[in-house]
Amino acid sequence: MKNKNLTVNHLKGQTSPYLLQHLHNPVDWYPWGEEALGKASRENKPLLVSIGYSACHWCHVMEKESFEDEEIAEIMNRNFICIKVDREERPDIDHLYMTAVQLLTMRGGWPLNCFALPDGRPFWGGTYFPRDQWKEVLLQVIELYQARSDELIEQAEKLTTGVVNSSFIKPDESEKSLKKGDADQVFNNIMKHMDSLMGGTSGAPKFPLPVNLEFLLHYHYKRGDSSALEQVDISLEGMAMGGIFDQIGGGFARYSTDEFWKVPHFEKMLYDNGQLISLYSNAWKLLKKQLFRDVVYRTVEFADRELGSPDGAYYSALDADSEGEEGKFYLWEEKEIDELLGKDSRLVKDYYQVGKKGLWEDGKNILLRDESDEIFARKNNLDPEDVRKIIRHANQKLLQERLKRPRPGLDNKILTSWNSLMIKGLADAYAAFGDGSFLQKSEKAAGFILDNSVTEGRVFRMPRGSGPRIDGFLEDYALLINSLIRLYEVSAKPRYLLKARELTEYTLENFSAPVTNLLRFSTVSAESLKSEYYEIPDNVIPSSNSVMAANLLYLSHLFERGQWERLSFRMLRDVSSQMVEQSTSFANWGRLLLNYVFPFYNLVVCGTEADRRIRDINTLYLPDALVAGSLHENNEIPVFAGRCKAGETWYYACTLGSCKMPVRDLSLALDQIRNNR
Repeated sequence: MKNKNLTVNHLKGQTSPYLLQHLHNPVDWYPWGEEALGKASRENKPLLVSIGYSACHWCHVMEKESFEDEEIAEIMNRNFICIKVDREERPDIDHLYMTAVQLLTMRGGWPLNCFALPDGRPFWGGTYFPRDQWKEVLLQVIELYQARSDELIEQAEKLTTGVVNSSFIKPDESEKSLKKGDADQVFNNIMKHMDSLMGGTSGAPKFPLPVNLEFLLHYHYKRGDSSALEQVDISLEGMAMGGIFDQIGGGFARYSTDEFWKVPHFEKMLYDNGQLISLYSNAWKLLKKQLFRDVVYRTVEFADRELGSPDGAYYSALDADSEGEEGKFYLWEEKEIDELLGKDSRLVKDYYQVGKKGLWEDGKNILLRDESDEIFARKNNLDPEDVRKIIRHANQKLLQERLKRPRPGLDNKILTSWNSLMIKGLADAYAAFGDGSFLQKSEKAAGFILDNSVTEGRVFRMPRGSGPRIDGFLEDYALLINSLIRLYEVSAKPRYLLKARELTEYTLENFSAPVTNLLRFSTVSAESLKSEYYEIPDNVIPSSNSVMAANLLYLSHLFERGQWERLSFRMLRDVSSQMVEQSTSFANWGRLLLNYVFPFYNLVVCGTEADRRIRDINTLYLPDALVAGSLHENNEIPVFAGRCKAGETWYYACTLGSCKMPVRDLSLALDQIRNNR
C-alpha cells in the first residue's frame, strides 16, 4: 500500500534534490546530523543510513518499491533512526559506509543501505533490495540487534578498523628512486585492460575513464609509443560515434551498459563532461580530427543549455529517467523521424543507424554512428561538408522536438569540485581551439566559485545560499587549485595563480596528518565519522591526493618552493608500489610519475608580447611543461624575477632552480624541452 498523504518528514528544509525526492515518504527520514545521532543514542536504536544521488535509477526503484510502502515504513520507523544522505553532498559519509559494505560483501553501488550502531559505526549493509527481501533484511537486523548486540558491536569495531586501514599509507622510508621502467610498467598494465577493437576498457560495462586515456596521451608524448595514441584514438572515436554520446544534444552519458558503446546508462554528470572536454581537446592537439573538435563544441553547448546556471556555474546532473522510464527522453521511433525530416529522413536514418545497429527495444532507437562523415558521404555520392550541413539541420529539428518531451530531472546542486573540472575543461578547450568564448565561460564559472564558495582561503562544498554550509573536502580544494593553475596558464592573469597558492597553503595546514605524507579527505577540525579517510586510488574522477601532489609539483616550480616539490615526490613514492601493481586505478599518479622520471619544465614567457605568444604555446600538447606568461616582472611570482626586459619578449625553459639560455624564438625554446625527453 502506497502513501497517499502529503505529510513531510525531517528532510524539510534540505536543498538537495535527492533528499527532497524523499520528503513525502512515510519513512521518517532525517538528514545526517546531531539531531538524528542524538535521537539514536537516547533511544538506543540502530541507524539505517541510506545513500544515493538524484540521477540514480535504482535509487528511484527502491524508493517506489519500499520507501513509499506504508508497511515497510512502519517497520523502519519503529526500529531504526533512518538517515538519508546525498553522496554528492557528503562523499565522506558515503566513503565510510561504502567501504564497510565492500569489506563485508565485496560489492558496492547505489542505493547503499547500511546499518550502524547509534554512534555511527557500521555493522552490516548492502545495495538495492527488492521490497520483500528488504522486509526480511529489516526483520533479521532487528532480531540481531535485540538478541546479539555484543556480536554486532564487535563486528562494528572490526569494520571501522578495516575502513581506516583500507586507505592509510605509512611513509616509505626506503628512499627508493623512481625509474622510467616504472612508467613503462604502468603503461603495460593499463594496456592489458584496454579493448583494442572498440576502445575503452575490455568488456562491459564501459566507462570513459578520462584519467586513463590522459595517461596514454602523456605516455605517447614522452615515449613515442604509437600504440598508446592509437588506443586513445580508437576509444575517443568509439565514444563519439556511440550511443553514450548524445548525437542530437551533445554531451556524454555516465557509461555504456554493453561493450560496443551502444546502450548508455542515460544519466549525464557534470564531472564526466568536464573531463571529457579536456580529453578531446588534448587529443585534438595531436590528432587534429574534426570529430574531436565537434565533440568539444557540442559538449560545451550541452553543458550550457542543460546544466548552466544563470550565474555562470554549472549544475550537477541530469537524471536517467523521465516519465518513470530510463532513457525515454532520448529514444526515437522511425516514424517520428520520418514525420519530422521529410525528404532528408532516409539519409539521416542511415547516418544514425535507425532500424539497424541503433534499434534497441520496442521499436525504439538509440541514435549512433557506424562510420566517419567521409566514408558515409562517399557511399552516398555526396561531399562530406554537404552531409554535415544536412545532419546539423536535422539535429536542430530533432532537438527542438525532443525539448517538447517531459524532461529528465535536474540535480541543481552546484558543487565546487565538479565545477572545477568544468572550469579546467573550458580552459583546455580555449587552449586547443583559441575560441575566446571558452575562456569567457571558464573565467565566469571560476569567478562565481571564488566569490561564493571561498572565504579567506577556506573552501566550501557548495556556494553560499545553495545548500547546507558543508566544509570543502580535499577533492574541492585540490580540483579548484588545479583549475586555477590551468586558468592562469591560458590567461596569464596572476590572480588565479596567487589564489591557487593561498588555497594550497590552507590545504597543507588543514588536511595534513601525522605519520603519513598523504592528506586527509576532511579537514582536521571536521566532524568525526569514526574513521579517517585518505582518498588515494584514481577512479572516474582522479583522486584528491594525486591531484594535490601534481598541484604541489606545479606550484613548486612557479613559486620556487622546493619543500612543496619534495612533499609531492614523497606522496608519489609512498603510493608507487600500488601504482605499479594496480595501474588502472592509479593513472593520474602515473601522469605525475612521468613528470618525475622525465624532465619537467616551466616555460616562462616574459615581455611585451607574452599574452599573444602564450596563445601559440597553448595550442601545442605539452604535458611536461607549465606555461607562465607575464607582460612585466611580477615580484609575487618568483619565476619572472629578472627575466622581463623592456621592449622584448623572451622564452625561458626552466626546471626547479635553473633555466636554460633564454631565447626569443618559440621553436628554439621547444627544442630545449623536447631534446630532453
